[in-house]
Amino acid sequence: MGEIDFKKVILEDRKKRKEKKRFKGTFLEYLEIVKQCPEVAMLAHERMYRQLLKEEYSFKKYRVFEERFFGIDSVIQKIVRYFRSAALQGEEARQVLYLVGPVGSGKSSIIDTLKSLLEESPPIYALADCPLREEPLHLIPYHLRPFFQKELGVWIEGDLCPICRYRLQEEWNEQYELFPIEEVSFSLQERKGIGVVPPVDSNNQDTSVLIGSIDISKMDQFPEDDPRVFSFNGAFHAGNRGMVEFIEIFKNDVEYLHGIITATQEKQVPSPSRGPMLYFDGIIVAHSNEAEWKRFKGDYTNEAILDRIVKIEVPYCLELKEEVKIYEKMLKKSRFQTHIGPHTLEMASMFAILTRLQTSTKVDLLTKIKVYNGETVFDPSTNQKIDMEVLKEEKRKEGMSGVSTRFIIKALNNALADAQYHCIHPFSIMESIKNSIMELDEGEEIKQKYMDFIEILLKKEYHRILQEEMIRFFMISYEEQVEELFHHYLDEAEAYLIEIENQEKKYEESFLQSVEEQIGIIGSSAKGFRKDVVSYVYDAMKEGKRIDYTSYEPLQKAIEKKMFYIAKEFIRCSTRTGIRNEKHLEKYQQTVEVMKKNGYCQHCCDVILDYVGNELWKE
Repeated sequence: MGEIDFKKVILEDRKKRKEKKRFKGTFLEYLEIVKQCPEVAMLAHERMYRQLLKEEYSFKKYRVFEERFFGIDSVIQKIVRYFRSAALQGEEARQVLYLVGPVGSGKSSIIDTLKSLLEESPPIYALADCPLREEPLHLIPYHLRPFFQKELGVWIEGDLCPICRYRLQEEWNEQYELFPIEEVSFSLQERKGIGVVPPVDSNNQDTSVLIGSIDISKMDQFPEDDPRVFSFNGAFHAGNRGMVEFIEIFKNDVEYLHGIITATQEKQVPSPSRGPMLYFDGIIVAHSNEAEWKRFKGDYTNEAILDRIVKIEVPYCLELKEEVKIYEKMLKKSRFQTHIGPHTLEMASMFAILTRLQTSTKVDLLTKIKVYNGETVFDPSTNQKIDMEVLKEEKRKEGMSGVSTRFIIKALNNALADAQYHCIHPFSIMESIKNSIMELDEGEEIKQKYMDFIEILLKKEYHRILQEEMIRFFMISYEEQVEELFHHYLDEAEAYLIEIENQEKKYEESFLQSVEEQIGIIGSSAKGFRKDVVSYVYDAMKEGKRIDYTSYEPLQKAIEKKMFYIAKEFIRCSTRTGIRNEKHLEKYQQTVEVMKKNGYCQHCCDVILDYVGNELWKE
């Protein structure tokens, strides 16, 4: 590879940027553009709605969110519904989009995504050098607006800002058709179309942050009400035709937020000092935690602002597979090279969700996790499928408390940083989470509850997963013996049926019983079971299907259970004594190789097999 010419790269990039010429013309030329494409004059909410739909989407799934957020589909649907209604000039177009939820639930990230969508949107047309980047159609006098609306197929609302009105009179002698128009883009860093309002200390709340100020240096040149003394540098000015974000909105005093009242319903904001009201076309978004929302809502004097809010709750994720995706995404941003063993993120995610769930009168917490994860679970008492929506209806505030994703990712990072042999596994992450629990700023009751989740529920579920997985791995490494057992059973079952009919062939009754009793087939029921197995296999063979031990599910379960006892004894013998004869060593290595093909490293294999032999299958 040759040397890189950095200067060439810089110059070529500069040339490409210069070639991308943006429109600069007159209002008359702009009218022709609008006539050909009325969408260029759309209002802020419609622009955002179109950005949300710009990428491929399916029913209830939106690509712009799908690859960034997990387990909050219902929240995303509500946000899109808000913008759909606002784009159609529904009441939402004059309401604040307010997200409330626990820390780390994704409120800020959702709003960051909306800001990114604005920055990625096509440039808009604006009055040249206007501090509010306002829509050029504001130049049209009110008495002519019905005509232009009909001819252009657009809706025109809003007035000229004082600066542009002054320029129209002084520079263009009211000839608005000559007023210069330019294309402008959106930029968070340059405060172009995106304004951000951080929480302000109650002792230092200056409304100029929102509505601008007076340029004192010009006071000796112009009268106080002259538009040239106004500094239109507030958040509402920056976010005009785009978006204004209020971070932790209710940390501010209510008096500071009064500008929201007129900015929403009347779409107007105050000018600095004694200036006129200014037209505002922008999306107002805000967020805070639930405690601040409850405090603000509890004061009846805040009714005016509360009436202008569309509240959307953003709970923690409650879907196991989606929670795992969150940590996979976050870990990709780190530089850890440590191997993460199978089920490690699953166990960490399961703990997080356990802390967020509320107890149910219908199911236990582990069952609820499975149902919320989209698994089909049947109620053993009624043999009917457990309905997810019924469980959610029982506890509507679920997900609004518990540990955050940040808590879990810190525990994962600690485990990765402390990892020996460059590997972490379910046992190491459980230990790391327990250490993190001890450092939580919570009462002892909460800490003990979380510890019980790990020591009782989490270990119970991991034991179940591990046992099923080890049997499956053992079946693969003992594939020949499993198939031999299967075909042996078929031969003996066939011999049994032949002998019943004409006594021509002997069979091993004790062997057949040793397999069948694994699934509770005993006594008189054995004849029917054997007949069903043989008939099923023969029919399958006639249809050309491949026959193996998994062909007939009840027999598969029986064979797996029988082989389980062989596997159990083998693992116990291999891990407890550490002494393996040639046969043991061969099978042990076969099992290890199967585990490696399924995501385990050598250290994982040693830890897990040792645990299985000494703890899980110790009796």
